[in-house]
Amino acid sequence: MKSWLLGVFGMFLCFAATAQTSFSFCGPETNDLYQQLKQENFSVTRYNSVSEAIQQTPKGKSIIVVASRYPQARTAISAADYTNARKKKIRLYVEYPSFIPGYKLPDTTHYNKLERGVVFNSFFGKSLPAMSIVGANGVYLIDLPVKNPILVNAKIAGFDHAQFGLANTPYHSLLFQQDNALIATTSLSNYKTGRFGPSASWKIVWEKMLTWLNNDKPVALNAFSQDPLPMYQKDEPLPANAGKTAVAKGADWLWKARLFIHPSWEEEQMQQYQPKNGDPNLFFGPPISADMLQGDGSRGIMEGHGSTIYHDGTQDYRYFIRADVQGESAFLLATAGKLLGRTQFNETAEKLLDYLFYTSGFRGAARNNKDSSSYGLISWANTHPGTFFNDDNARCILGAIGASSFMDNERWNKFITENILANFRTSSKQGFQGNALDQRDIEKNGWKFYYDRDFVNLHPHFESWMWACYLWLYDKTKFQPLLDKAKTGIRLMMDAYPEKWKTQNGTQQERARMVLPLAWLVRIENTAEHRKWLDDVVSKLLEYQESFGAIREELGSESSDTHKILVTSNDAYGKNEASLIAVNGDPVADMLYTCNFFYFGLNEAAHATGNPKYFKALDSLSDFLIRIQSNSQKHQDLDGAWFRAFDFGRWDYWASNADNGWGAWSTLTGWIQSWIVGTNVLWQNKQSYWDATKNMDMKKSLEESLWMLKK
Repeated sequence: MKSWLLGVFGMFLCFAATAQTSFSFCGPETNDLYQQLKQENFSVTRYNSVSEAIQQTPKGKSIIVVASRYPQARTAISAADYTNARKKKIRLYVEYPSFIPGYKLPDTTHYNKLERGVVFNSFFGKSLPAMSIVGANGVYLIDLPVKNPILVNAKIAGFDHAQFGLANTPYHSLLFQQDNALIATTSLSNYKTGRFGPSASWKIVWEKMLTWLNNDKPVALNAFSQDPLPMYQKDEPLPANAGKTAVAKGADWLWKARLFIHPSWEEEQMQQYQPKNGDPNLFFGPPISADMLQGDGSRGIMEGHGSTIYHDGTQDYRYFIRADVQGESAFLLATAGKLLGRTQFNETAEKLLDYLFYTSGFRGAARNNKDSSSYGLISWANTHPGTFFNDDNARCILGAIGASSFMDNERWNKFITENILANFRTSSKQGFQGNALDQRDIEKNGWKFYYDRDFVNLHPHFESWMWACYLWLYDKTKFQPLLDKAKTGIRLMMDAYPEKWKTQNGTQQERARMVLPLAWLVRIENTAEHRKWLDDVVSKLLEYQESFGAIREELGSESSDTHKILVTSNDAYGKNEASLIAVNGDPVADMLYTCNFFYFGLNEAAHATGNPKYFKALDSLSDFLIRIQSNSQKHQDLDGAWFRAFDFGRWDYWASNADNGWGAWSTLTGWIQSWIVGTNVLWQNKQSYWDATKNMDMKKSLEESLWMLKK
């Protein structure tokens, strides 16, 4: 009874403290901050104008003035309003104002999508010290020469603090104090709509600002709102059907995001948002609106979202039609359809594969001319018909193989075999092709130039999965040169591990990519050496696996030319492909380059070896990926997706967004979504891809294609 009374008394004190906290508010009821204050049960009185609020608000209290028409119109406030508030000792928060005493406001606003918020002084205390980074998305700001700002916007490198400081870096004030007012040069109260991050940091920002407005009496926010959220929290018990739900949401996302191209808007949209110079970093445009028809797969599927988040929480779409995405998305749909019993998914998957091999042009022109040395290769994208990435071809083909098997439909076997042989004959004697080949060079040099050359490229991201294709086709046909070339390349790669490996965005993605060919080599030749190679790579990755399943990213060596650390200054931020972390130890997992590919490879390694350590790690990684799938009420085009980045320290979607094309909040129908959903299905079926596809009959297609190696 005594403890019950103490509990009731504590609740009374909490309620009394809340009841004493009151704010006057100028702005719409739909404003994120207004909704938050009401949710917290603060006393909030809303007014239609600043002058009315000042007149009605008691002396010594506070008024919050938000931008109701941001970014189109600035918030109406006059010199008299500031004067009258000061006379009544009212503390103000004003954002995006039409007038600020002592400043001549420019007519134009400043915008730069690469800029992030930086804490400039000690206003927020030890919990958010100076040089902390916060994400204020889609910021349009009034550029003012403020001497001592609280928050600024700048293009800065770093994960959660400004890694190189602000020296010699232009910055623009976001928030500053002037007499009795906190003035924001932009809208900061739309933090939920604008998806500001990290959420925990913005909770601190608003608690400190509300505390200041409350005459320095502490204000605590209990449930700081954000959207999207991870599907489940870190320690939340998972429902028994969580894996199946993740697959269903992951497949449905393709339609929720409206990513299937429809002929009614294809030509207009693609011409507008695919620049003629073909720069893949410029292929961004607005989301496909609800009034635009959705395709059925016969015209392909788009890549997904760009990483820029705008003030209304929307993201760019990437108007880039890639071949690998078509094959990978077909794999996603075929596996999901099988698990869920949704046969209509097969119809879409079939149309995607027909688009890939027949109607898209990826296998058109020289790629479909038997007299051409480019015959059988698949173009990287419809805007780059003469560019061939060995790795993109491999993922495209592995997607097509998986889809064919799960649909029990092998009518694309010819194209699958021809592509594997086309890459085989344009790879070196050692089994390497390099980062990309150009059709003009291939036609000029002939395929035997590449087949006979001595060339080694110690870069698993670009080379390793085509070796997996060689091994897979060898297993079905016993065509010995496929095994020989794969073994040669793998041996050279493992002899160079790890010091001489090249890396793209860190070492983890390179390790993750090598797991698949190593696992399948064990399938074919289960030797002590091959098992050791596999375990050396898997075990190293598992050193970075957290107890809840995430794989932490790691940068390469800064002293080696073979390892790239591209963000070496504030100026370099956003100019190249880049890691999600700034320094080793940053608690970030990458679903575009590491966790996705390791998930697939680890499943194959576990089944190839029967190693209980691998199965335990696989279960843990599955659990993590299920938990962090996006769950959104406000943004249906994001509901069910996986973003590239996840900050597992905060359990939030946050990271360094330095990558110039596929940053922290990018989504990808192929690389991310397909390998996570497809592997999840295999995991739930307690099955490997190797076993799922073992009965495909490839002998006839190989025999009919061997002429490709005899010219």
